[in-house]
Amino acid sequence: MDRKLKILVVDDESRMRKLVRDFLVKNNFDVVEAEDGQQALDIFFEDKEIDLIILDVMMPKVDGWEVCKEVRQYSKTPIIMLTAKAEERDELMGFDLGVDEYISKPFSPKILVARVEAILRRANKATSEEMLEAGGIVIDKAAHNVTIDGNPIELSYKEFELLSYFLENKGIALSREKILNNVWNYDYFGDARTIDTHVKKLRGKMGDKGDMIKTIWGMGYKFEG
Repeated sequence: MDRKLKILVVDDESRMRKLVRDFLVKNNFDVVEAEDGQQALDIFFEDKEIDLIILDVMMPKVDGWEVCKEVRQYSKTPIIMLTAKAEERDELMGFDLGVDEYISKPFSPKILVARVEAILRRANKATSEEMLEAGGIVIDKAAHNVTIDGNPIELSYKEFELLSYFLENKGIALSREKILNNVWNYDYFGDARTIDTHVKKLRGKMGDKGDMIKTIWGMGYKFEG
């Protein structure tokens, strides 16, 4: 029998952890809890079966940013950040560190579960056997790696998803809204600048090949391989 997907919930408020845990357990997830960042890191590096982390930003000892930085050095495990203040600056900083999703408190546990399921669905889909290739760019979805002219490049989870989506839709003009709905996998209520930030970083990592991602002014992007 397949094991249940395991989620690490990290928050210094026990009430919040219980709320999130109860909802996740009800939806057939395994849940492990940590009450501060240090405990979260200890658990994460000890338990190799954690599929996703729900992480509060504001915590004593080691805060959410630190946990995220540390985890990202070794792992692409999806991370959802919980924040009390939805400041765009924080959000962009989070995406820079490799946060996959952002949810500001107070939130509906139903929405949280829906986003958890969407991210895990994408993560599992990305592991299906599939190779994408265009103009010297090769994406191996099963191994989750990308090479350009034979040289590996390091991409964050979201950058990988974004590049895969571009290659899957080569030559098609994609609106920002369409990219958000497909790569972020739900109706995103944030700002389209999230995409622009990711595209800019992705182009930078792709070197000369970054020019294959064309900007369509006032609309979105098109990948021409």
